[in-house]
Amino acid sequence: MRPVLWIVTPAVILAGAFAWHLGLLTPSPDAPKVKAAAPPIPVVADTVRLQDVPIYALGIGTVQASNTIVVKVRVDGELQKVAFTEGQDVKAGDLLAQIDPRPFAAALNQAKAAKAKDDALLANAKMDFERYKTLVAKQAASQQQLDTQSALVAQYQAAVEGDQAAIDNAQVQLDYATIRAPISGRTGVRLVDQGNIVHASDTGGLVVITQVKPVAVLFALPQDRLEDVREAMARGPVEVIALKRDGTTQIGQGQIQLIDNQISSDTGTLRLKALFPNDDLKLWPGAFVNVKVLVDTRHAVATVPAQAIQRSPDGFYVYRVKADDTVEQRPVKVGGTRDGVSFLEAGLSAGDRVVVDGQYKLTPGARVSARPAPAGTPGTGTDGAPGGGTLTSASAESPA
Repeated sequence: MRPVLWIVTPAVILAGAFAWHLGLLTPSPDAPKVKAAAPPIPVVADTVRLQDVPIYALGIGTVQASNTIVVKVRVDGELQKVAFTEGQDVKAGDLLAQIDPRPFAAALNQAKAAKAKDDALLANAKMDFERYKTLVAKQAASQQQLDTQSALVAQYQAAVEGDQAAIDNAQVQLDYATIRAPISGRTGVRLVDQGNIVHASDTGGLVVITQVKPVAVLFALPQDRLEDVREAMARGPVEVIALKRDGTTQIGQGQIQLIDNQISSDTGTLRLKALFPNDDLKLWPGAFVNVKVLVDTRHAVATVPAQAIQRSPDGFYVYRVKADDTVEQRPVKVGGTRDGVSFLEAGLSAGDRVVVDGQYKLTPGARVSARPAPAGTPGTGTDGAPGGGTLTSASAESPA
């Protein structure tokens, strides 16, 4: 049996076109229409975490040496020796310079000789006094002679005491000829050269020594921070962090030493002093620094990247990703923001997912395709901060 071949002729094509024109092949109006679903919107999302957040008060300060000493000479004479180099670190008691000691040594010897003379006179007067006492007892001498001898002994005793005072003074003058460092610190520019005649009345000094270990920082805070700082000091030592002018690079860590006893009426600021060990000498007297004062630490606070926070006329909100991958606007109460991280006082719980990038495409109820935030994003789980740990990089200044 031969196979049947279907041959489509031009007549068949024309018949089909005619039928379409008449509407015989038109779909039924009751047939359901299928609408293509909108694709999900790509966004970046992260999880809300509970972390300990340090609260810092921020200020600007000036580094000051904890002690600054102008070393001056205290006796007149020739400066025979300069024993330090400019910029040298010295310890208390180190030799700095030597003034010609010979005149002072001679004066000391002279005072000692005068005392030796008066000691001999006093000893002789005491022996005569004992003889007179014996003679008076035998009625071989008068009471007046005994009294006179007693006064002479007292006179020589006073002379000996005066001689000892002269010796002490001469010894002090001789000691002043040797100039030693009164404190440990770093020397500055030498102000007098070797060989010059120096005087105790000179207005200038020999050298300036600054103590830079430890070093102090004087800084100002708004007066509204007074109670915060006082409460923090009542709890214990208050940590202070010194930063470079960029506000991020830490160059020292110390503690508050005092709060000034008055607030400036001109600026409305409170002045404080902090002391830093400065072992690495990163803090230099005269430099301006930014200061962070740890006034409180809030424990187990919900934190999100700052870019997740959106603002509307009604306040702050975030886009929260629900379990069905749609988003909702969730109002939040922001406690503070710093270093790219915001901590929340209300609105979210640990484990909630929020959109941190791509919010401009969203409306409530929109379906999203969320991917994790890239590594290094502040406040996310990819920046190395452990969930539930102290997030020092996300420190926040509490609202005024």
